[in-house]
Amino acid sequence: MKIKAAVLEGIGSQFEVSELDLDSPKAGEVLVKIAASGLCASDLNAIDGKRKLVPFPAVIGHEAAGVVIEVGPGVTSPKVGDHVILSIVPNCGTCDYCKSGRPNYCSTAGDAMGVGGMFDGTSRLSRNGEKINQFLTVASFAEYAVVPVSGCVVIPKEMPLDRAALISCAVLTGYGAVANTAKVKSGSRVAVFGCGGVGLNIIQGARMKGAKRIIAVDVTEEKLELAKKVGATDLVNASKVDPVAAIKELTGGVDYAFEALGREETIAQAWLTVDVDGQLTLVGLLKNGAKLTIEAGPFVNEQSIKGCYFGSSDLQRDVPLLVQAYLTGELLLDELITSRIGLEGLNESFQKLRSGEGARSVLVFD
Repeated sequence: MKIKAAVLEGIGSQFEVSELDLDSPKAGEVLVKIAASGLCASDLNAIDGKRKLVPFPAVIGHEAAGVVIEVGPGVTSPKVGDHVILSIVPNCGTCDYCKSGRPNYCSTAGDAMGVGGMFDGTSRLSRNGEKINQFLTVASFAEYAVVPVSGCVVIPKEMPLDRAALISCAVLTGYGAVANTAKVKSGSRVAVFGCGGVGLNIIQGARMKGAKRIIAVDVTEEKLELAKKVGATDLVNASKVDPVAAIKELTGGVDYAFEALGREETIAQAWLTVDVDGQLTLVGLLKNGAKLTIEAGPFVNEQSIKGCYFGSSDLQRDVPLLVQAYLTGELLLDELITSRIGLEGLNESFQKLRSGEGARSVLVFD
């Protein structure tokens, strides 16, 4: 079928809206009409070459939700007409990681992402016979996408699809970092460095898990005000004060710190806010080859640093939980969407993301 999509020709290039050919889904795949796709820092990392996440030319986009239009051979769920959230962590179910209960690290999916394709290594997208690579098996900056069935989660039709798209990545990563990776306890002291889409959902996760103090750290007042709306108890503007000193003054240190920016300097700062027996969780995506320089002294006090991938999430467990949390008013998503755009607005919106404006822009289709 012919579809309209935003194509990125290479690192640092601009999106160009093009007509592409999209093949029908094969066995274990589904065709989804994209309703909405959030603009994520992982997309920007690929665009700017901070991380080598996909070969080019490619269709980027991964934080998405939509409606199933067609299913491939052997697919019994989802069904045509189902509303689904799409995910960058599909799994084959047969590799060593999948069989050991770590499907987020599925080696089959990882290999597919590395070559810009599906599980069989080929892309469903092309232009005049030329392969167009699929970003993280999703490629949602397009009217339609063919994706692995294991990367789809059916959601209730009363869940608005533009808000559902945020759950696909920002919410799962942020909430999951709190609930699954760090396992924040009720009554804890928490600091969050970076109040973008993921950081704001770390704050929400901390609130939902009963943290008593949630300190939001950022350099823009707009994001700090959003942080307050979603659950932060204290705000620190790092452009005006030393965040380490400010947090020490507020709480004497925190039980859990989260770095959601992927920057060496803020990781070093966040590490110094952790109290005895506390933990720093690294959620932000560092650039390729990044090296960390941190003080070693805190390790003596049983302080620790832990990495985080996709919030250690389980799609089938966590997506229904978060959808229900939104529908009951516990999870705030409406407040996070700062703009809705079409394909032609991608270049301008990613420039705003580079400069730190807003929380989440969402690409929407009629």
